[in-house]
Amino acid sequence: MNCSIGQSFELLKAYCEKEDYKGWDPYDGLTSKTFNALPVFRNNRIARLAWIQFFKRSPLNFRRIVRIGKEYNSKGLALFLTGYCNLYKMQDKPAYLDRINTLAEKLIAIQNKSYSGSCWGYYFDWQARAFFQPAYTPTVVATSFVTDALLNAYEITGDKTLLDTAISSADFVLKDLNRTYDNEGNFSFSYSPLDHTQVFNASLLGGRLLSRVFKYSQNLLLKEAANKVVQFACKHQHPDGSWSYGTLPYHNWIDNFHTGFNLECIHEYEVHTGDNSFAGAVEKGFSYYINTFFCEDGASKYYNNRLYPIDIHSPAQLVVTLAKLNKFTAHEALAENVLTWTIRNMQHTKGYFYYQKKAWQTSKIPYMRWAQAWMAYALALAEYG
Repeated sequence: MNCSIGQSFELLKAYCEKEDYKGWDPYDGLTSKTFNALPVFRNNRIARLAWIQFFKRSPLNFRRIVRIGKEYNSKGLALFLTGYCNLYKMQDKPAYLDRINTLAEKLIAIQNKSYSGSCWGYYFDWQARAFFQPAYTPTVVATSFVTDALLNAYEITGDKTLLDTAISSADFVLKDLNRTYDNEGNFSFSYSPLDHTQVFNASLLGGRLLSRVFKYSQNLLLKEAANKVVQFACKHQHPDGSWSYGTLPYHNWIDNFHTGFNLECIHEYEVHTGDNSFAGAVEKGFSYYINTFFCEDGASKYYNNRLYPIDIHSPAQLVVTLAKLNKFTAHEALAENVLTWTIRNMQHTKGYFYYQKKAWQTSKIPYMRWAQAWMAYALALAEYG
């Protein structure tokens, strides 16, 4: 599709509002009523993993056939909420304030109240290689994005319920997540209370949450824990500035948008705590990121060593990373080139963005959380930020 960044954003916003922010997700396969009617498959780890991967990888959407419905995703709603907060700050429209209040209320309503503090998960069972998570199991990733969005909304509305809920989420991170320590007492948070994985971007998102809540609570325990999380991740940074996805043998790839997550989180730790001791790691990581993952024609590489699949998450995260690190102006030409390529090659005339483009095929399924929420967030920053 050929249109400007502003036109692209307006088309996407109209699509998402029409859908009321509900949609499918790459990992929603186990919500299938057909699959769950067959206990022999539902209770088998390999069958669950294969079923999820089939729907994630298939360029064709079979979800209606096997009775997978569109739902609200907590992380998706959080990204939309942050996007509307940014729009309201830039344009001060009453309609945006209404959206902010509605989305914030919805997030408050769907929180998981079975843990030490406010927390959020996804509405679907999820079978990964390392672990299985039942629906609504809270994760540090979803909780971090929701907490960030609620604090953004609080700064606009002054609604203390949002602030109290966000501050409470620090208890979930500190008390319910598992930790893996290094020899110096630094540690990595687990993805959820049910696993012990060491994934750098997930742990750093926990650190970001603690550092931002520290800004409001001034509880030094939060700052100290966040510092140890950042220390752990930075000690695993490669000499060229890159990070592997995690520490497990099958987590040793280096990819685009998770690198952006790492940079964003470490920088925000510095902003919220005033501790700039990791600036060197951020600069080295940013240099690797900006010089590795984006092609001259505007395409965004997924991995450091190959182009495909071109995932919609990557161009969106570029804009967010540049904005968060205050580097957008310096790299505005790159951002515009990347977004222009993405709009031309990965946006449907109905306004939504495709999931992934591979060498010989494109998955055009309109995932709400993975594609639409991220691109709405990014396009608003690029056009109005």
